[in-house]
Amino acid sequence: MLSSPDSDEPDVLDEETVAEIDASRMASVVDLASRGWGRTAPNPMVGSEIFAGDEMVGSGYHREAGGRHAEIVALNEAGVQAAGATMYVSLEPCNHHGRTPPCTDAIIAAGISRVVAATRDPNPAAGGGAERLRAAGIAVEFGCGEVEARELNAPFFNSFESDRPWVTLKLALSLDGAIAGAERKREWLTGPPARRYVQYMRAGTDAIAVGIETAIADDPELTAKGTDQNPVPRVPPVRIVFDTSARLSSQSRLVQTARDIPTLLVTAATTKMPAGLASAGVEALPAKDIGDALRKLRLRGITSLLVEGGAGLAAAFLAGDFVDRLVIFQAPLILGQGALGAFSGIASQTVERAPRFRVIRSHQLVDDIMTIYAMGRV
Repeated sequence: MLSSPDSDEPDVLDEETVAEIDASRMASVVDLASRGWGRTAPNPMVGSEIFAGDEMVGSGYHREAGGRHAEIVALNEAGVQAAGATMYVSLEPCNHHGRTPPCTDAIIAAGISRVVAATRDPNPAAGGGAERLRAAGIAVEFGCGEVEARELNAPFFNSFESDRPWVTLKLALSLDGAIAGAERKREWLTGPPARRYVQYMRAGTDAIAVGIETAIADDPELTAKGTDQNPVPRVPPVRIVFDTSARLSSQSRLVQTARDIPTLLVTAATTKMPAGLASAGVEALPAKDIGDALRKLRLRGITSLLVEGGAGLAAAFLAGDFVDRLVIFQAPLILGQGALGAFSGIASQTVERAPRFRVIRSHQLVDDIMTIYAMGRV
């Protein structure tokens, strides 16, 4: 509690003030949780801070799958000061013994008096934390920062609600909506900061996908390269090429490195895998269509997929309503007549019927603009 400057008695704060304090602290907790990007899957990213009155006495985040949970890190830092304090945490504390003991037991033992959690844990094996804490006399509240906490861990929440991975479609465009000029040359549209952010996105996904035309034209590696600013993923993302006829060259960089990083070819059900690809370690994933492929990927444990083009694959994913987030990197240039439009393969829409997407956030990366859209009608 806060103390009045004219009295030794603690102030009783009004609900609006408490809500503002909780919101500010939870925003910090969610930001802290994001430090686990690329390192915690299949676990969610979680952050926690402990306050004794207006003083933060402990903080922590889940650094890596199998490691200590955020609550335990924060409690260890707080020590005896946790008694009677408030814990803020971006996800309901777990109530089961997995790789680590239940966080609820540690919270009760430390004497925490109030827990503010952004959202419930959807995992039925780990849930029930709130009920366990309340039974021990601890006040538990939900909802503060819930939208932000769920967005940070969208693939995790989706894995309990859907039979396909969480799909993010990433496209780099010119001001006139093109992904390549009339000559179809392989050239960067965006600058280094935007490209570094793409590496950050790759580090936080289970798999990266492109269409066969992009794989042939660009000969990409589809790896997540760690830098001083970007984390090295705990597990390298699986590389996926949607290639119904198995046309990927055995000399491509994807094939040449398939023994080091898992590489899948989504083919038609009747396509025979070329011996050169199979012997190099490339695995075929026969599928009837994109929906079937996504369901099979989910069964393999892939909960998040970053689709990086090209135009044909992007159009197919959008047309099938398989995209959850659309990330556009817009470069400050115009490619003009004959350029390859990013959305030229999508059926025309009237202005009245065309869906309008909600902007999650927009960020300037020097001269480029990155905008994240939530798909579905507003």
